[in-house]
Amino acid sequence: MRIFQAMETSASGLTAQRFRLDIIANNLANANTTRTAEGGPYRRQVAVFTTQRPSFSSLLSGAMRDGDFPGGVVVSSIEKDPRPPKLVYDPGNPDADPRGYVAMPNVDVVVEMVDMIAATRAYEANITSINAFKAMAAKALEIGRG
Repeated sequence: MRIFQAMETSASGLTAQRFRLDIIANNLANANTTRTAEGGPYRRQVAVFTTQRPSFSSLLSGAMRDGDFPGGVVVSSIEKDPRPPKLVYDPGNPDADPRGYVAMPNVDVVVEMVDMIAATRAYEANITSINAFKAMAAKALEIGRG
């Protein structure tokens, strides 16, 4: 096992969760945006994570070193939430249809806040993992000196 593999895995988690928090903040900022450049209301976005795909050379070198492959996560795509927009009756709104309904974004503030808490906790867990690795490495160096 590579000595820094645990730290690299946690670092990839930190990066992915930070990106997820940025997407959540974007959703919250656009929770009332009824007109976008694509037309229609803003649509909620969701970050999709996948495991890191090692390159062929890292797979080959890993096979030569006891099958040690890199781990971690990456953001593979940003998907638009397929749920339909919420219809709100507001005949005075310039974006209202002929019946007086305005198509509002499919962003639910409560869901976004729950996602934000989950992303923050995952971020904190990765920081804790990195700090534990650093503490173990420091102790190993102390053992080597003594």
